Amino acid sequence: MAERALVLGVGNILFSDEGIGVRTVERLQRYAALPDNVVLMDGGTLGIRLMDAIMDCDVLVVVDAVLGGGEPGTIYRLEGEGLRQSMSFRDSMHQTDLLDTLIYCELAGHRPEAVVIGMEPADYRTMDTALTPVCAARLPQLAEKVLEELRARGVLG
Repeated sequence: MAERALVLGVGNILFSDEGIGVRTVERLQRYAALPDNVVLMDGGTLGIRLMDAIMDCDVLVVVDAVLGGGEPGTIYRLEGEGLRQSMSFRDSMHQTDLLDTLIYCELAGHRPEAVVIGMEPADYRTMDTALTPVCAARLPQLAEKVLEELRARGVLG
């Protein structure tokens, strides 16, 4: 039986490039033909409310804006301690971050393997529902990196 994978696009689409994860999942929903064992989800800024969906998968691929220090549009792959570079894995006064959510999943009995595929934002502070031009131009490559990750983990053929 194929592993169950969750591709979780996270971030706030109201603040330009902070919504890069959600926009990538939207692109995959439009253009990628995926098998039934792969679920695409707009996680927005739900934090701990994503726990059920996360516990229901074997492989978690989070797509998010990543503050890695590179040029805007740089694509990253993060695991382990590197997860904190992802905006949704940083401590937040307003919500439980995704790292805490993964810890809660582990305490509840199932923590999937997690990886972040992300992009360096050009602007995540301006209220705008559109991505910046540099990130919008790189969106197809970010979506392809997600598919490559699923292939590398044997989830896609």
